[in-house]
Amino acid sequence: MTDYFLLFMSAVVVNNFVLTRFLGLCIFFGVSKNLNASVGMGMAVTAVITVSSMFAWAVYNFILVPLHLMFLTTIVFVLLIASFVQLLEMVVKKFTPALHKMWGIYLLLIATNCVVLGVPLINVESNFSFVKSLVNAIGSGVGFALAIILMASLREKLRLADVPKSLEGLGVAFILAGCLALSFFGFSGMIKL
Repeated sequence: MTDYFLLFMSAVVVNNFVLTRFLGLCIFFGVSKNLNASVGMGMAVTAVITVSSMFAWAVYNFILVPLHLMFLTTIVFVLLIASFVQLLEMVVKKFTPALHKMWGIYLLLIATNCVVLGVPLINVESNFSFVKSLVNAIGSGVGFALAIILMASLREKLRLADVPKSLEGLGVAFILAGCLALSFFGFSGMIKL
């Protein structure tokens, strides 16, 4: 049980895909202007990562490995993720059109988000069991959600601040992201020289 907890916390904080590996920045900067949209996007990315990791693990272990087609791993994973994102887009558009409008193009960008592809690939390369793959996927999704919600909270606070004209918009967003990344790097510990 301790192994699963450590794997989860490592995926959330120490190996956070956005703030320590710098993956998925397009959605991170694009959606983090609005806190409500960020919470929804964090949940959507977590769901996509989790479900696609489960399917990817099953396809890899029950189809690709027995048939010796491991060289098709990336292509198959991309197809799985794109299919699931399309399904998610149709469901969100049907049941929550306001959220669909708020996310805009960023919903479809989940399919091209390197975090969503990176997690199943890391699970396969690390030879994780199904449960470890699931824990890593959920932790990675929660880490993405944590990063985007923190960023959205800070950006909403900055609307009330007196930001220099030259730093308005993405300029101050990059500075905030750098400060968040530095704080998350602190979780990885210090190396003694």
